[in-house]
Amino acid sequence: MDVLWAPWRRNYVVSTAAKNHSNCIFCKAVQDIHSNNYLVYKSKFTIVMLNKYPYNNAHTMVAPIRHVPSLELLSDEELLDLMKTVNIVISAIKLCYNPDGINVGANIGRAAGAGVEGHLHIHIVPRWIGDTNFMAVIARTKVIPESLEETCSRLTECINKVSNSGLKE
Repeated sequence: MDVLWAPWRRNYVVSTAAKNHSNCIFCKAVQDIHSNNYLVYKSKFTIVMLNKYPYNNAHTMVAPIRHVPSLELLSDEELLDLMKTVNIVISAIKLCYNPDGINVGANIGRAAGAGVEGHLHIHIVPRWIGDTNFMAVIARTKVIPESLEETCSRLTECINKVSNSGLKE
């Protein structure tokens, strides 16, 4: 295989990668944890944010701190921390919201429906029997009974209880 070396292209590649990271909601949250980004938890390798356009109350996103597009690119340590954090969030949601079920999933890549393609994240969505009511079907409107600010405060408190007590860690 021939390799074409074009060192003058490096600046372009680096600047393009930087642009992608600078627009990433997860990277922004890591850089400025005090801004209003609805960050509810941070571990050594992982952050947890509320989804600003939630399907239900406490719809959270768990993401590695490192900007990677897919699970297989994580180190073993990052992967373990990611999954432990998913467990902490599930326990906290159960404690705080008592849902009838929980959806956990990742949309990896544009074809899979990823809204933020370049930064892997796992959605955790609490579900209740009957949570899709007539408003969503008839009026194409979703009723979320709790503000994001209230959810952020409530879920942060529950995550702290769960993670400090050693549950699921």
